[in-house]
Amino acid sequence: MCRRRALAGLLGLAVLALSALLAPPLRAQGTDTAACAANTVHLRGDFGRARFTVDVAATAEQRARGLMFVENMPRSAGMLFVYPRPGPVSFWMKNTLIPLDMLFLDATGTVRRVHHRARPGDLTPIRGGRDILAVLEINGGLARAMGIGPGAQMRHPAFDPSLAAWPC
Repeated sequence: MCRRRALAGLLGLAVLALSALLAPPLRAQGTDTAACAANTVHLRGDFGRARFTVDVAATAEQRARGLMFVENMPRSAGMLFVYPRPGPVSFWMKNTLIPLDMLFLDATGTVRRVHHRARPGDLTPIRGGRDILAVLEINGGLARAMGIGPGAQMRHPAFDPSLAAWPC
């Protein structure tokens, strides 16, 4: 009977040790623990922080359609366009019915340029710059109203954690 208890105790200790080794690291209280999800972007900068619920346009077809024909969009919503690799990007507002702000981000998730209040239906190219990996479209006027500008950082799973300024 004593041997069985000792064996059970050793087995319990082994399981406890193994679970401690395999468990994810604990985060210190008060650190930033907001979870990353594909349908949410987090922004931070001199303005503070913001969060948007997004649809992700990751395929060429999704990026081509974008927010065309959308008649209204909730204030805290947007669309995140993600490209396979950084490069030059250009947008237009063909068949887009609502004014939009466009935030152009590099591979670190840093906002490089903001185009304010793109006009519905306008076919004029809106160039984002070189080495752009993602573009966030939100309701027109919102970026300026919130103070979101170049230098702001985005957290989202689309950004490689080894490169991201604010990794997941």
